[in-house]
Amino acid sequence: MAIRVWLPALLLAFLLAASPFTQVARAQSEEDAATAEVVEGADLGIVGDDTQISSDGPLSPAPGVETVCVFPKNAGKIVPAGEETELLVGLQNEGESTLNVVAVHSTLHLPYDHSMYGQNLTIQKFFNASVPVSVQATFPYTFVVSKFLQPGAYDLVGYIVYEIDQHPYQNVFYNGTIEVVEAGGLLSVESVFLITLGIALLGLFGLWAYGQVQQLSKKTKKAPKVELGTGTTDANIDEWLEGTSFAQRSKSKKKQT
Repeated sequence: MAIRVWLPALLLAFLLAASPFTQVARAQSEEDAATAEVVEGADLGIVGDDTQISSDGPLSPAPGVETVCVFPKNAGKIVPAGEETELLVGLQNEGESTLNVVAVHSTLHLPYDHSMYGQNLTIQKFFNASVPVSVQATFPYTFVVSKFLQPGAYDLVGYIVYEIDQHPYQNVFYNGTIEVVEAGGLLSVESVFLITLGIALLGLFGLWAYGQVQQLSKKTKKAPKVELGTGTTDANIDEWLEGTSFAQRSKSKKKQT
């Protein structure tokens, strides 16, 4: 009875625990990146996470400058903790002057509260990266999420900083969710837990099914055979044969004995 009561509750707990992880395999489609002209002669340098980009205040985007972001061969936006992840930043200059790209940087936030920073990611500076008017350019950006970060969904906010006539501007090229996973292994701690829980639930289900079979077998046992006596049958036969020659011969035999 205990197994029968606890089995539905355990199955419900398994479904609730697995539901967030059913998202690890979702497929996301992305449009192909538009043909872009990579700026020639541009040098880049990788700066530490703590480096700050100098500005007097919050930067705004310049008119006519559009950006887009692509995760190459990574439609699911899966980011292994402690390993490099590369993305491409596309920039289109439809303004009135040539712009110079200064740096690309990003921050990691908790999905339910952007005021809480998960991590300030790498600032990647560019030198001699000018984009003339009516030109599209693509800039690579590589970042590393801390290996100590708890796996799960986080919001990544990416920025590209540029100058026009020595005036700084900034565009947000990506503001969306990424999936941080453990690196170097096919199975995470959560996956091992779910597999173990699934095996345990299968074992409990097997015990419950075995108990049901045993109860069913007890109910379907054959009933004991009932033997019918012959006394009543013999009396009816004697009554039917009474008055016949066979009955007289039987009486004479009984007298002789």
